[in-house]
Amino acid sequence: MNGNGLIKPMGTHVVECMSVQVYVDRDQMGAAAAAAVAARLRQLLQDSERQVRIVFAAAPSQNELYAGLIREQGIDWSRVCAFHMDEYIGLADTAPQRFGRYLTERLFSHVQPGRVELLDGLQDVEQESQRYGNLLCEAPIDIVCLGIGENGHIAFNDPPVADFEDPRVVKAVELDESCRCQQVNDGCFAHLDDVPAEALTLTVPTLMAGRELFAIVPGASKRRALAAALHDPISTACPATILRTHPGITMFTDREAYGL
Repeated sequence: MNGNGLIKPMGTHVVECMSVQVYVDRDQMGAAAAAAVAARLRQLLQDSERQVRIVFAAAPSQNELYAGLIREQGIDWSRVCAFHMDEYIGLADTAPQRFGRYLTERLFSHVQPGRVELLDGLQDVEQESQRYGNLLCEAPIDIVCLGIGENGHIAFNDPPVADFEDPRVVKAVELDESCRCQQVNDGCFAHLDDVPAEALTLTVPTLMAGRELFAIVPGASKRRALAAALHDPISTACPATILRTHPGITMFTDREAYGL
C-alpha cells in the first residue's frame, strides 16, 4: 500500500493495449479493482445530468470486486443503470445459480442502482434476446466488469460459438463442456448434469463496445487461460485474446493466476 492508501501491485505489464496489474492475492486484487471502478464511476457521475451504464459479470471470480464496491463511498448509485452479461436458459426463478440472483445478492441489494435490467432465461429466447439487446442499445455502455473462463471465454462466448464480428447484441448459445465443468469446479453446481446446457449471452462485439473494460481474473485455475489471453494469437480459440485490442482495458489479477 502506498502513501495515499492505495494498494500497490506487485507488477504492472502492458500487453498491446492492455494494462495488466498483478497483486499478491485475491483480496488485494479485488480491493484495487473496486477502487479503480469506483473512481471511474465518481468521475463519470460528476456530470449531474448523466446516467452511467455498466455491465457486470456474475461469477465467483468477481466476489472480491463486489465486496470492495459495496465499501466504496461517494457514488450516487441512483444514477447507475446496471446490466449483466449472461444467464442460463430454463433455470427456475428460485434457483440460487441464476446470475441475476447472484448479482442482486452480492451487489445490487447493497448499493441499490437506480435501474437494474436482468436477463430472463425463462422467456422465449429470440424475444428475450431482442428485448435485452434493445435495452443495451439505448445508449453506449460506459463500463464493463468481466472475467475470463477456464476455457478463455468472455461472458458465455465459448470458443465454439465466439464470433468477433457477431452482428447480434445478445444471443442464445450451447455451453461448451469445459465451461459447464467450470461451474461445477466453482461450486455452483454439484454435478455436471445439473448445469444447464444453454444460456443467453452478450456477444463479443457488445462487450468490446464498452467504453472502459475492467477484467478481474484471480486464481490458479485461470492460469492457463490467462496466459493464452495475454500471449496466444488473437483468435476465437481463446476468445479472451480479443481483449488485448481494446483501447480502454485494465486487467486485475493475482500472482496465482499470473504465475509469479
